[in-house]
Amino acid sequence: MVVGRLPFRPLGHPGLPRTYAAAGAVRWGRMRRWESTATTTTSASGATPKKETAIVDDDKSGHISAGENESILFFDNLYPLKLMPLLLWRPWFTRRDLSDVQKRFESYSKGLLDPVTMVKNAIPENLPITITKIIPRIKDGGAFVKFTYPNDVSASEIEGKLATALEEKPIKPWFNPFLGIKTGLVRGRPWLEDLYRFPKSRIRVEYVAANDNTPAELSQETLYSIFRRYGKIADITPQPPDSKVLPKYAHVDFVLVRDAIMATNCMHGYVLQESGSKLATKLRLSYEQRIKPHHIWDWITSHPRIVIPILAAFLAAFTVVVFDPIREFFVKAHVQHVFEFTDSRLYKWFKRQTNDILAFRKRKGDQAGLNALVHHRKDLIESVQNVLLESTATFVVIHGPRGSGKRELVVDQVLEGRKNVLVLDCKPVVEARGEAGTIKKLASQVGYRPIFSWANNLSSMVDLAIQSTTGVKASFSENLESQLVKILQTTASALKDVSLAEKEKIDPNETLSEDAFLEAHPEQRAVIVVNNFLHKGDEKALIYEKIADWAAALVQSNVAHVVFLTNDTSYSKSLSKSLPDRVFHQVTLGDLSPEAAKLFVVSQLELEDHSKPKKGDKNGKHDKNDKHDEHEGEDTPAKEIQKREDLRELDECIQSLGGRLTDLQVLARRLRVGQSPKKAVSEIVEQSSAEILRMFLLAKNAGAADRKWSTQQAWYLVRELAKKETLKYNEVVLTDTFASSTTPGVDGESALEALSNAELITVKSVHGRPQSIRAGKPVYQTAFARLLKDPVVTAKMDLALLKELASVEAKSIEKAETELNILANLPTKPYQTNERINYLLAKLEGSQKKIVAYEKEMGGLKKVLSQHA
Repeated sequence: MVVGRLPFRPLGHPGLPRTYAAAGAVRWGRMRRWESTATTTTSASGATPKKETAIVDDDKSGHISAGENESILFFDNLYPLKLMPLLLWRPWFTRRDLSDVQKRFESYSKGLLDPVTMVKNAIPENLPITITKIIPRIKDGGAFVKFTYPNDVSASEIEGKLATALEEKPIKPWFNPFLGIKTGLVRGRPWLEDLYRFPKSRIRVEYVAANDNTPAELSQETLYSIFRRYGKIADITPQPPDSKVLPKYAHVDFVLVRDAIMATNCMHGYVLQESGSKLATKLRLSYEQRIKPHHIWDWITSHPRIVIPILAAFLAAFTVVVFDPIREFFVKAHVQHVFEFTDSRLYKWFKRQTNDILAFRKRKGDQAGLNALVHHRKDLIESVQNVLLESTATFVVIHGPRGSGKRELVVDQVLEGRKNVLVLDCKPVVEARGEAGTIKKLASQVGYRPIFSWANNLSSMVDLAIQSTTGVKASFSENLESQLVKILQTTASALKDVSLAEKEKIDPNETLSEDAFLEAHPEQRAVIVVNNFLHKGDEKALIYEKIADWAAALVQSNVAHVVFLTNDTSYSKSLSKSLPDRVFHQVTLGDLSPEAAKLFVVSQLELEDHSKPKKGDKNGKHDKNDKHDEHEGEDTPAKEIQKREDLRELDECIQSLGGRLTDLQVLARRLRVGQSPKKAVSEIVEQSSAEILRMFLLAKNAGAADRKWSTQQAWYLVRELAKKETLKYNEVVLTDTFASSTTPGVDGESALEALSNAELITVKSVHGRPQSIRAGKPVYQTAFARLLKDPVVTAKMDLALLKELASVEAKSIEKAETELNILANLPTKPYQTNERINYLLAKLEGSQKKIVAYEKEMGGLKKVLSQHA
């Protein structure tokens, strides 16, 4: 058989320009102009070729038509099926000019691997057919071959002989050496579409009417007999009987995709009419994606009560395995200050070398002030340091009013030079907004990262969605309590590793277990400083409860020492719940003595003296020939400052200001800017008076509704403390202002505790019971006296206090009158009621006399208010 120029002609798709190829338009050999192409046909028997015009689509609809004594064969397995979708999806492949496609394939040699050669070799020379057209079907991996045959041979015989020849001498392509080329006679009317529909192993067989009659629905036996010749059938699935989808259909699943391709291209458009039936049915075939059964997924979605808890446990386990070691690493780095540059040797060396050049004046002034504190509180510092060297499983509680220098005392003095110190400040944690903010702040305090605070909100929404759809609570999200416990547990594990870091050096033979080592070497334990404990304790009690329980567990297991810094007098109630059988080591910080306070202020002023150049030294440096030695010169600035004329009144001002550390720092700053001591103290007292008036005495300020004390109770304490510095606790509780307050929800002792926490007063206890009441800060004592000298404030507040006392007496009279009315209405008047009646009448008379005295005094106060602006 001689084949002349036999190109693969692309199918012209309706609507596409004739100069462009449709999907799968590829050809080999020399290509002529598209407008007037001719195909040279060659007889298989070697007859003289004749020239005729090639028409790919007779009716311009994408179908291949065959005339008389003309049929079509489909050759499969000519092109690699898996690679075709990659090419056909590319836009340039479907839009390039045919001349470009020609150049791509002309470079390939015509050999055994060429599809044209494989088709030529697949047709025996003795087969009486004449090839008129070859149409490639790249998308299906094959080609249509149109041929003519003589009248004495049928198309089925030709198909049989061709199939026998391929079985005897199989032709296998290079890309599929295990399966040879297959061919089949096209019995229907193929549709060569260029849609992006790729072959699948499942075929959808639709029953379409071939005439005006209703199409018949084929049985599974009929479908099997039609399609079995093309390959192994896996399953035949008819349309569900209750389905109303038209046209009717059935699914035929082949084992191999190649068999489905052969069946589709050969049987599409086939008209079937069963014997004895007048109904003709046309088969319309198309590929369809097989929906694989998902038994595991179906079981998972059908059992949410079992799957969701398992999934939650898996996620929790994954988080523990992956993230917990990372978080422990960061906590240990935070405690050991691994990533802090100021603790590095390079920074410390550079600081030592440049200390004289840069002259950290502020640091020296601050250090001088701290030295004054150390000298005043030397015994307290040594006692706390000794406790940290002992193996005592209890808390160290340092209590003192706000501004008394608790943190400076512990962190800068007691723990100076000590490694492995964790400072946990409760203030930012309590003041954070929302649960996510609270978790984030606590994590930052202990170095716990990474922290996904946003994930809890997302988990809450998932929980809500699952619960609303399935009725089962998934518990993906964790509440605030569980999150806090998780962070603290991870921190505890990291602290234990930190405390055991030196075990190999101290105990190289490992004679001691971990617990025994921690108990025997308390100096190796980490130190936890819980600052601002019980700050706003009423709002976030849960946080303080979890921190106290966590600290108790660390202390009892000898993992760390815990030091609590608080200004709340009720700290023992919270800590006793966590350690009920232990006695705390308590340290109470008071105010500085007048001598220590003066020394502190003078030390703070040393900064000013250092900043001024000395006489005889233009650069402000000591001369080499200075008569004073270095040690003597260090004390000279403080002595010179004390001799300044504007500081002669400092002793008197210190007495008025008191020894509160924060107030002394404010005084030192005012003195640096040039104010005299009297003026500075006067302004500080004035500011404190305004603060007391705004926070405690004005009932209409912000947060007054949440108070646990009344304005009258606060004023009573201000007035009485202005007259005498100390009040008896029980005497105050028994007064009418505290015992019979008309303010709802206010109790006498609760009011005193709330005022003490607000730092208006300080309650001093003896043997665990409250004994005396003093001003909350020393400067408040002076501020109380100044408020009492203000006639308007005194008159206004006394008037409010008298009104409440008069109201209390009026209620007492009302109760007595009610009881007297009941006794008077008795049917008979027993003699036993005489004593009760006399008591009620005397009480009524006493209350009335008090009301008269109160009203007389209120009249004088109203005159005072009317006379003053």
